[in-house]
Amino acid sequence: TLFYSRKIGLQRGTVLPIIGGGRVTGKVGAFDVGFLNIHTDGQPATGTQMTNFTVARVKRDILRRSSLGALFTNRSVSLVGDGASQAYGVDATFSFFENVGLVAYLAKTDTPDHEDKNTSYQGRFDYGGDRYGFQAEHLVIEDNFVPEVGFLRRDNFRRTYTTTRFSPRPQSLDRIQQFFFEGSFDYIEAADTGAVETRQSQLGFSAEFDNSDRIGINVADNYEFLAQPFTSGPGVTFPVGGYRFRDMEATYAAGAQHRLTGTLTIRVGGYFNGTIHSVGFSRGRFTLTNQFSLEPSVSLNWITTPLGSFRTDLAVARVSYSFTPRMFFSGLIQYNSASNTVSNNLRLRWEYAPGSELFVVYTEDRETDPLMPNRYTELRNRGFVVKVNRLFRF
Repeated sequence: TLFYSRKIGLQRGTVLPIIGGGRVTGKVGAFDVGFLNIHTDGQPATGTQMTNFTVARVKRDILRRSSLGALFTNRSVSLVGDGASQAYGVDATFSFFENVGLVAYLAKTDTPDHEDKNTSYQGRFDYGGDRYGFQAEHLVIEDNFVPEVGFLRRDNFRRTYTTTRFSPRPQSLDRIQQFFFEGSFDYIEAADTGAVETRQSQLGFSAEFDNSDRIGINVADNYEFLAQPFTSGPGVTFPVGGYRFRDMEATYAAGAQHRLTGTLTIRVGGYFNGTIHSVGFSRGRFTLTNQFSLEPSVSLNWITTPLGSFRTDLAVARVSYSFTPRMFFSGLIQYNSASNTVSNNLRLRWEYAPGSELFVVYTEDRETDPLMPNRYTELRNRGFVVKVNRLFRF
């Protein structure tokens, strides 16, 4: 992602004061345009400097449902060297008929001491018919591609991904709405050396009932190469090397007609050179009232390896409450047993005028006592932010 707004005012976990800035969006003829400029203060104690952020975006709709666009970002103080850093990108989206799509982009970054291997590009084709589906994608992010006003989940890789689907609607089974037979192949290699890092083949079957509930089973063959030792649990470190393992998942997804919706997953199989048994509940939503909802997720994992056994738990709860159509509160609370931390993010948003907003955000991260997990201990970090923006129409 070339632009990620949360990178402004936050640096390596430290909240930085925003001195000021502005944002302009609108149309100029046939073009949609946007421009943002924000200046943040520095903190000598943490070694951060005053920094200016600039983002410019232009897009034009073409044909019936297609578009072409370009994006530019600038950060006046680079985090990887002396000087400023920029990112440039162009993108295209084409939609044909009702279910055929093409997406592509080409981007480049210009950061100090990263003059070559600084390109990223992607091409993706989608066909999403009711009975058949197909997707093919190729994505490249080179080693020195550094979008400093955006973010990367992973760098220095080349990914090729395909998936196919056959989903007939049986006429002879009254309670079955549709069957889904799916297969996919994911291949990731290092962009600079071509060494295989990840390879995964999957086969899946699922059935959707007439009440929109869905059950399924999925089998995967995995290969992962560890370029450096990986510590996954207490006293368990997998050495450098390639690992091949298989696993199987069974899922049940509750339909939208239930008061509690979400997906229950049971997984068994290999985990590097060991085994894993896990139970998870994801994308959950429990509607208490028309204004108040709770979105729980939990993952429990039991892992056994030749080096030892351990268990990891992750629990997340998201709470949303709407005071009015223009004012709502949301809260995210997360517990991670692997790091013995409890964190939360609380946010109040008020649209006090059309397009103008007030945000009040509080974040906190605490370690927990592994022997007494219900007790809070050391405070790791805390932040309180108030943000106001005003939309001027002219």
